[in-house]
Amino acid sequence: MKMENNKSYFGEVGQAVKTLAVGMKTTLREYFTPKSTEQYPENRKTTLHVAKRHRGRLVFKRNEDGSYKCTACTLCEKSCPNGSIRIISEMVTNEETGKKKRELRDYQYDLGDCMFCQLCTNACNFDAIEFTNDFENAVFDRGQLVLHLDKEVYKGGSLPNLIDGGAPLEIGKFNTKTK
Repeated sequence: MKMENNKSYFGEVGQAVKTLAVGMKTTLREYFTPKSTEQYPENRKTTLHVAKRHRGRLVFKRNEDGSYKCTACTLCEKSCPNGSIRIISEMVTNEETGKKKRELRDYQYDLGDCMFCQLCTNACNFDAIEFTNDFENAVFDRGQLVLHLDKEVYKGGSLPNLIDGGAPLEIGKFNTKTK
């Protein structure tokens, strides 16, 4: 048996007008509140704060002499869920000891495909990689997002003191311009 709607035509119209009034009330309230615009590109060096735990891009940790800690064990590559890490290595025989050792040839990290899940850093037994809070990675060509971490030495982002969080955090104060 078919269920029939017990509301009348005028009841439906009244409900529609009530819903419209609630929407218009919200719209008018937002229209008259003062707006603020953050001046991001101009004042980012003095007022932008980025949390230290923000995951922006992957970098190699380096020793005091500038060498990297990576042993090419490929644990980070295997733990990456979408394959944004690719490690190329080869076995090299040491002439002095005669032992074979895996040597890193290329460590490719695709920043454009990375999900920033941090599974690679958790899987690394040698504490060789970490995420920095550098977030300004916009480029026009996706090919520039493929980084070779073993060949670059990360000196920090484009903002001063970015690794330490950038500008000091001031609760309740924003770099805004009110219209």
